[in-house]
Amino acid sequence: MATQMQKAREGKITDEMKLAAAREQMDPDRLRELIASGRVALCTNINHNNLKPCAVGEGLSVKVNANIGTSSTFPDPAPELLKLAEAVKCGADAVMDLSTGDNIDESRRQIIAHSPVMVGTVPIYQATVRAIKEHGAVVEMTDEDMLHSIEQQAKDGADFMTMHCGVTLSAIEKMRRQGRKMDIVSRGGSFIAGWMLHNEKENPFFTHYDDILDICEKYDVTISLGDGMRPGCINDATDRAQITELITLGELVDRAWSRGVQVMVEGPGHVPYDQIAANMKLEKRLCRNAPFYVLGPLVTDIAPGYDHITAAIGGTLAAVSGADFLCYVTPSEHLALPTIDDVHTGVITSRIAAHAADIVRGVPGAREWDNRMAEARKNLDWEEQLKLAIDPDLARKVRGERNPADEGACSMCGDYCAVEIVNKYFNKAKCPFED
Repeated sequence: MATQMQKAREGKITDEMKLAAAREQMDPDRLRELIASGRVALCTNINHNNLKPCAVGEGLSVKVNANIGTSSTFPDPAPELLKLAEAVKCGADAVMDLSTGDNIDESRRQIIAHSPVMVGTVPIYQATVRAIKEHGAVVEMTDEDMLHSIEQQAKDGADFMTMHCGVTLSAIEKMRRQGRKMDIVSRGGSFIAGWMLHNEKENPFFTHYDDILDICEKYDVTISLGDGMRPGCINDATDRAQITELITLGELVDRAWSRGVQVMVEGPGHVPYDQIAANMKLEKRLCRNAPFYVLGPLVTDIAPGYDHITAAIGGTLAAVSGADFLCYVTPSEHLALPTIDDVHTGVITSRIAAHAADIVRGVPGAREWDNRMAEARKNLDWEEQLKLAIDPDLARKVRGERNPADEGACSMCGDYCAVEIVNKYFNKAKCPFED
């Protein structure tokens, strides 16, 4: 069965392309052209049966991902399904199953079965769990463990997979020579780096890249080329290790596209505000405008408990400068496994950042949404304002708790509401400049 990219290159407009194009208010043939070129990815595993197709990339609305999944401390999949439902309710375009608990296979299968949005996974997590169980240590992972995990997750229906193919011996050596405050903070990147250093071998995800492409082509899995050398603090941003990995990822983009396999490229996590735009432009240049998927970027390191805000600050600038896909950050980032409330806050905050960028990017319908809200506010039409709110439940709750019933103005201004005053007198008074 051909991939969406292969079909697009043949001039075919698939049903998935039609649905994704309708969502973007875009001509289906234009979307087909973008998919054929690789500038847009349509992540649709052939085995994800209840998926509502969603495209990521150039000229489209900025998408938002929510991370969920079990951990060794909390291995029960049931709460993760509740988080999935909350993420979808809040408007997430994708979820990633980052499970590392004992029920990793069951977690993934249930999440995919219940998810109407695209699902991403990280095969190295499953490979390392298998290596620990069967061989006693992460560094004893075999090539078979890695390829088995990729094949299994593809067969189960994962739409995209983060694979840390660019963590090479060269990138690690450059990191060591230049020095870093935080070294490697990517969990997958640390697994791979530890394996490489212990075994004194090159990254198996890099050396077996053609085998990975075989699997991804078979199931139409989009490869999300992971940023295993991403900076974990603003001091480490845009250093030699990060850029060395990015150059390698650009080369791997070319190799995937030559096989008709779709690709996204993942970008840095902690970046000072004045380096964000340059990072986005560099990625687009080195990776031939492949869709760019970023975590944050977080613009400061000092806000645990508020990192959804530090990420949103960076996320809007990143998306305005070329990023296409924002991975949410919750208030629990750097602190704990997120709760359902954290998932809610993370998705809404990232959607605000994405929407702010959509306005600047000229995405159809983005500015119109704001214009409708402005009209509703001018008319003091509270029901319409609540319907238009990005988080209508919270808006309705606050409005109901802190305002008298049927009050026209809000309790912030009360009798001194600027909108009410202007509405009362503006159209009655004669303009002093009129004859």
